[in-house]
Amino acid sequence: MPPVGLAVGVDVGGTKVAAGLVAADGSVLSRTRRQTPADDARAVVDLIAELAVELAEAQGLRGVPVGVGIPGLVDRDGVARYLPNVALLNHPLRAELAGRLGVAVTVDNDANVAAWGEYRAGAGLEAVTSLLMLTLGTGVGGGLVQEDRLIRGAGGLGAEFGHILVREGGRQCPCGNRGCLEAYASGTAIGLTALEALAAGDVPADSMLIGAPAVTGKSVTVAAHAGDRFGAEVLARCGFWLGVGIASLVNALDPEIVVLGGGAMEAGELILAPARDAFAERLLGAEHRTAPPIVRAQLGDDAGMVGAALRALDAQQAGA
Repeated sequence: MPPVGLAVGVDVGGTKVAAGLVAADGSVLSRTRRQTPADDARAVVDLIAELAVELAEAQGLRGVPVGVGIPGLVDRDGVARYLPNVALLNHPLRAELAGRLGVAVTVDNDANVAAWGEYRAGAGLEAVTSLLMLTLGTGVGGGLVQEDRLIRGAGGLGAEFGHILVREGGRQCPCGNRGCLEAYASGTAIGLTALEALAAGDVPADSMLIGAPAVTGKSVTVAAHAGDRFGAEVLARCGFWLGVGIASLVNALDPEIVVLGGGAMEAGELILAPARDAFAERLLGAEHRTAPPIVRAQLGDDAGMVGAALRALDAQQAGA
């Protein structure tokens, strides 16, 4: 019999794979991290399997279910349809891992599992039945919980909130469209917004970003926290578009709470305050409803790992 109330969660990223042994309350009992062999599909699968076995056997456990979150499109059968930064294309990841490990395996999009982790063990503990999450990093991912269920769409490919349009005909998005939320509110977009202004000469002369060796979302955020006016303005611009996107999503989906995670949230109130302002101005019937709070995620980098493990436990319980 597999152990009750324990699962391995694996969060696959473009640069690192984080894995942990997770309890049913979301606590991480042990963890490990490796570099992602992103250009080698076989090596990625081997690494996931290796980490799952390593974490279970270190505790003398067998039969531990495994949940995996990956940064791309995953269908309801656990087939990795498309990952922009990892070489898994139409790969039957769930079936292969289940066959190799001999345990129950779930595979889902990384933002979906992060949303589930926050809902069950993080910022969403205050929510009753629903939560909307955006993860702001290299791109913008999304996850939606409604009526205590993770909503994935007809084929399992839904909740790609980073690709709602906020500015028709706007900046090119990596997905190929123009004007996506991701193109204006991701960590990458913060750096790009700053670079565009620098190229146009639209920058105060005292900005520490002028002549900086690298201008990225992180460097803009560091400068803004150090008092750089230009850095703060860039974050405010991106925060505005973030709020526009959140308003559209809340108007359509009516969640009880909006949770924001990912590296861009290091900007804190410098991006959150303008996002809340833009959101409030665009919320349908704002004077006749209670607006959902917009808050930072609580689990940090563990959200995907915890959520993936909890999804595996859910599947184990459903199949028991």
